[in-house]
Amino acid sequence: MMRKIILGGIKMKKIRKTSAILLAFVMILSLAFVGCGKKTETAKTDDTKKTESVKVDAIKKAGKLVLGTSADYAPYEFVLIKDGKNEIVGFDIEIAKEIAKDLGVTLEIKNMDFKGLLPALKTGQVDMVISGMTPTDARKQEVDFSKIYYRAIQSVVVRTADKDKYKTVDSLTGKRVGAQSTSIQEDIAKKQVKDAKVTSLAKIPELVMSLKTNKVDAIIMEYPVAKGHVDKNADLAISDIKVGEEDGGSAIGVQKGQQDLVAAIDKTVDRLLSEGKIDKFVIDATSLIQ
Repeated sequence: MMRKIILGGIKMKKIRKTSAILLAFVMILSLAFVGCGKKTETAKTDDTKKTESVKVDAIKKAGKLVLGTSADYAPYEFVLIKDGKNEIVGFDIEIAKEIAKDLGVTLEIKNMDFKGLLPALKTGQVDMVISGMTPTDARKQEVDFSKIYYRAIQSVVVRTADKDKYKTVDSLTGKRVGAQSTSIQEDIAKKQVKDAKVTSLAKIPELVMSLKTNKVDAIIMEYPVAKGHVDKNADLAISDIKVGEEDGGSAIGVQKGQQDLVAAIDKTVDRLLSEGKIDKFVIDATSLIQ
């Protein structure tokens, strides 16, 4: 009987010892997995940081920031003949220069039709787009945008002789209305002017010439652009017609996922807004319109 009891005790001690060993083994494995998890998490964090900074790093390495714009939209961006040479100027261009300066690189400008800007951005031909562009929901599906840097209201430009003729949106019913291709103004013309015969052209000067030569009856454009052309053309006037709401404002476009570049751009925009420089850029650019 004593023998059986002793043997039972020995068996219990063996079981306890085995259990202790197994428990220790499990704890070691758990610690190992936790350690691996932390390493993996750290690795992922490091990879994320690398991804987030890759575009700005690439721009700095190249030493230049490539801007896409449509230089026919004074005072945002337009071509000025200076000392016999064409120079792209405008308050958008001044903003772009400030962004390039803050990044420590030079600015390279590529001028193209407005409708070609987003395709050029998506295919990497340019690093960013500044062209008085409104960040509509449709455009946000294609590219990312900075914060709004400028807001303007919409205007309707008519021939001075017709100013009393066209005073309301209804007065434009069935008329020939001009707007820039793929612009928010084109949408306004199609949606807010009943039975409008919309003429969409790539360049604003082409639209202005169409109005002056009686090919269209009115043009929808942003107020600063409208004022710039009206001030230089006595035969044109801004009508009393109200279209659209206060627009969504203008923002700077970049490729999808380049949040590091968006952050860098927003930082410059914040600085310029706080210093009141963008308003000054608008005034200076408007004074250059020929």
